[in-house]
Amino acid sequence: MVPPSSNAGSEEKLPRNLGLWGIWMLVVNGLIGAGIFGLPSGAAALAGEYSVLVYAFCALLILPIILCFAELGSYFRGTGGPIRYGTLAFGPFIGFQGGWMYYLARLISFSANTVLLTDSIAYFIEGAGTGTGRIISLAVICVGLSVINVIGSIESIRSMTLFTIIKFAVLILLPLGGFILLGSEVIPRFDSPLPQKGNLGAAALLLIYAFVGFEGAVVPAGEAKKPERDMPLGLLLGLGIVAVLYMGIQLVSQAAVPEIAQSKTPLLDVSARLFGSFGAILLMVGVAASVLANLVSSMFSATRVTYALSIEKSLPRWFGEVHERYLTPANSVIFFGIAAFLLAAFGSFTVLAAMTVLSRLFLYGMSCAAIPKLRPHFRGEGRFILKGGYIIPIFGIGACLWLMLQVSGQSIWMTAIFVGIGSLLFWIGKKQD
Repeated sequence: MVPPSSNAGSEEKLPRNLGLWGIWMLVVNGLIGAGIFGLPSGAAALAGEYSVLVYAFCALLILPIILCFAELGSYFRGTGGPIRYGTLAFGPFIGFQGGWMYYLARLISFSANTVLLTDSIAYFIEGAGTGTGRIISLAVICVGLSVINVIGSIESIRSMTLFTIIKFAVLILLPLGGFILLGSEVIPRFDSPLPQKGNLGAAALLLIYAFVGFEGAVVPAGEAKKPERDMPLGLLLGLGIVAVLYMGIQLVSQAAVPEIAQSKTPLLDVSARLFGSFGAILLMVGVAASVLANLVSSMFSATRVTYALSIEKSLPRWFGEVHERYLTPANSVIFFGIAAFLLAAFGSFTVLAAMTVLSRLFLYGMSCAAIPKLRPHFRGEGRFILKGGYIIPIFGIGACLWLMLQVSGQSIWMTAIFVGIGSLLFWIGKKQD
């Protein structure tokens, strides 16, 4: 018997406007944020010409986790994603913590990327990155994106489509132009000494950051037309395309700029080396488009978390109210926009950014572990059921545990503090009954 809460809840009021294209964009924009514009130098410094193989290793490492999300995503037709998985498998407290950790990770990441976007604007408009100009720029970005998300999911997807097209046009131009201009020089010979084992582990931990964020696509399942079909397809297509793109960019970067390991702005240097000053300007446009697409995706997914938690009665009812005209979780959007602006304007994100990785690993491990509990209730026609019994979920949990061992002690105790805060909010939310 299927648990009642697995179906789209009677309280769901969001229209189903998301198709495969929209889900795929949520996946790729969750994966491709600002990180790829700085990762090639760090990867080359740690693993040299073998860094392209580390990208492939990280894609394989994250694959069983994405496959678990693909199966879980085919189970549900309601908003919430990991919140629903954790709640049904392990109870409301674990489900809430999964949603809370995801929300914090998205909020902090959104704020940090907003600062990066402001710096990109300052590249073109002097004064936009300092003093009052910086505050105004941050406010315009947060307010603008909030308005887009309040107006409707279709408008969010349209704006995301525009930014995604610009972003991919620029990112694809780099490897494509590199292969045309450099020819066989792009292919590494792999004749240099293998990097030390410790460096390979550090490179894997660095590059795994480029493969997290996909989970945002499963949260708005309550707005998907056919989540049982489109969630698995969107997740797997997103990972495959992004992995190939990352590897192509790394190959061209190493060939175009042999000293790439010392660069502080790797893709900017690569673009300038291949296409001159015009290439540098074009790359900055790509940075801005990439960050904007990531911001739209983050706000769209994260605000559905507080909406879903409110429906589950784990947060105040205010977060679950839907706008009468636009049929969007307007209160959740407004709260997210204000919180992101305050963090971006007054906060420091260097330490907090590391904490988001551990919170995501907790979310991934919880979701993989939920499959043995949930599969017996959902096995049936139209479901995406993984082959091999529970081997893939076990691999997914193993990957999460290995990555957790690479995280610093500081990130662990900071995550513990946020778990405590989340526990307090959960208790307050339950008291409202």
